[in-house]
Amino acid sequence: MSQVRVRFAPSPTGFLHIGGVRTALFNWLFARQQGGIFVLRIEDTDQSRSTDESIQAIIEGMKWVGLDWDEGPFRQTERMDLYRHHAMKLLETGHAYWCVCKAEELEARRKEAEAKGLSPRYDGRCRNLGIASPTEEAALRFKAPQEGQIVVDDLIKGKITFDTSAADDLIILRSNGYPTYNFSVVVDDALMGITHVVRGDDHLTNTPRQIPIFEALGFPVPQFGHLPMILGSDKARLSKRHGATSIMAYKDMGYLPDAMVNYLVRLGWSHGDQELFTRRELIEKFSWKHVQSSAAVFNPDKLLWINAEYIKSSSPSEVAEALVPLLNAAGLQEQVRTVSKEWLAQVVVLVKERTKTLVDMVEWVKPYFGQEATYEVEAAKKFLTPTTAPLLQKLLTRFEAFPHFSKQAWEESFKKLVEEEGIKMGALAQPVRVALSGRTASPGLFEVMEVLGRERTLFRLRKGIERANGAP
Repeated sequence: MSQVRVRFAPSPTGFLHIGGVRTALFNWLFARQQGGIFVLRIEDTDQSRSTDESIQAIIEGMKWVGLDWDEGPFRQTERMDLYRHHAMKLLETGHAYWCVCKAEELEARRKEAEAKGLSPRYDGRCRNLGIASPTEEAALRFKAPQEGQIVVDDLIKGKITFDTSAADDLIILRSNGYPTYNFSVVVDDALMGITHVVRGDDHLTNTPRQIPIFEALGFPVPQFGHLPMILGSDKARLSKRHGATSIMAYKDMGYLPDAMVNYLVRLGWSHGDQELFTRRELIEKFSWKHVQSSAAVFNPDKLLWINAEYIKSSSPSEVAEALVPLLNAAGLQEQVRTVSKEWLAQVVVLVKERTKTLVDMVEWVKPYFGQEATYEVEAAKKFLTPTTAPLLQKLLTRFEAFPHFSKQAWEESFKKLVEEEGIKMGALAQPVRVALSGRTASPGLFEVMEVLGRERTLFRLRKGIERANGAP
């Protein structure tokens, strides 16, 4: 068997959709598993809709989820001479012909056919005219086979048979010299040596149009596989009304790229009951036979659960690195600059069990930046009072007696004070928590002190006592 060569070929007409990422992912996994080549091709021949901004968005999205390509990115607009050369080749071998039908004539005939209940396909009017050198505006059409069947052994859907008697003589070169999608795709897949074309099943009707072009050009026909679409919870095609569909929107929402990959691969593929996979496991275990042939339903709650699991299991330093852009976006640039990567990873460990997204995590870690705590009004009003001030002062005095922070020693000192005062743990813990974090909810008190360090812990306790004694 020749080396596996697969491709992801998005059109740059908008953001990179999560359905596109899943298609790219399945191709990438297959290439990596087989020691093959993964090609990135930008299909930008739609001049009216393709933009450089969209191309950049595709590249950024692919890089974010870690789907690296071996060749490319190629742009179809840079390969126009190749398409025209092969189009003329089809003309010379009798597999194509010039069509001089005007657009308004074609539209009128289409409506007439539809009114009669007939197929709106081209009626072949120019097929046998033998126009060699058109003197007027003309498009080049492919002579589609008019009888027989095309059988596709689909990697995902199994054997599919198409009747060619209904095939249309599709335009392969427009009158402006631009190739059409179905033609440029064939030329690219053939010249790039693509062995497996795996794409969304919205392209299934294009396959019987493309196979005869491969054959007419004398190129080997690749194996085809068509992935079912992703549906929303209402079983309609996934769209903006179901939530974000841009892959980069999930980065902004605080999802980890590996969590997105894990979730998307499970949208239509399974390996027993296993839910969470490393990249290495995905590459080792992936197979087309376990890709389902029915549509998958997007479940935001499942994605959120997977992301939370990845936050817990990923290395704190990796999570901290991914967290930085969101901290900057939240206005903490200056504070982030002043802390070490190690400290930020320590803060991640402090809060990771409590968060499902990095956006959640930003809110949890905010209190540990800067010198002072920012108090929630109700929290301060309830727990930093003249009644709690003496307790906090006693604790501060004890902590000040320790020249260095020791989690064990400080915790023992804390418990001893609670015992001596004959109070419940919460009667001291909650005022301390508010003094240190400004909030009534936080991770463990002594883990918080460890992250703040001795000097900031003491400073915040002093400020808490001032607030408890009536200072604004």
